[in-house]
Amino acid sequence: MPKINKYVDIDTVEREARKDYIDRHSPFIHCAPTAKEGEPFPVTVKMGNEYPHPDDFDHYIRNVELYNGETLLAKAEFVAGMLGGQDHKGHATVTFNILPKGKKLDLVAQSYCTKHGVWESTPVTVDIVA
Repeated sequence: MPKINKYVDIDTVEREARKDYIDRHSPFIHCAPTAKEGEPFPVTVKMGNEYPHPDDFDHYIRNVELYNGETLLAKAEFVAGMLGGQDHKGHATVTFNILPKGKKLDLVAQSYCTKHGVWESTPVTVDIVA
């Protein structure tokens, strides 16, 4: 089983280089706190909050996965250079439109960096209304 790296609050990290490393590899989930059952619900996953991840041919984000608990909801694959290569300034970002059901979603995103392995987001709970 691969090692899974998790986001650490960068305010608790002292060195700027460490903050940069943690932030750029961590997926962040952006969505509304409530969803309507059975209606398309956009969930955006952005790699890095403050620092963009490299987009080199030997070091890039290969994929982003979105889970509800242990159930895979969606997956996006990326290729090296998709953001413009070494000179890019943006973040790898994907928006998944899911159809929620049940009472709540327990969302977690995972991403795979070709050099530093699997990274996992902080969980996000979304309440589902009828």
